[in-house]
Amino acid sequence: MLEYELNDIVELKKQHPCKKSKYWQIIRVGADIKIKCLGCNQVIMFDRKDFNKRLKKVIKAGEFNV
Repeated sequence: MLEYELNDIVELKKQHPCKKSKYWQIIRVGADIKIKCLGCNQVIMFDRKDFNKRLKKVIKAGEFNV
């Protein structure tokens, strides 16, 4: 399982339909995970189990540059 924290940038297995970005910022961590698309700012919430299944890669907040 990958380690992630609040404000980390993550890449999911599938790209967002907005086609502007495949990167998301974690904006809430708890029983549910809330993420925001960095291309269109849409916010989506997953339960932790579903989020872990969709997660591909974690990029720490200070290391992100595209």
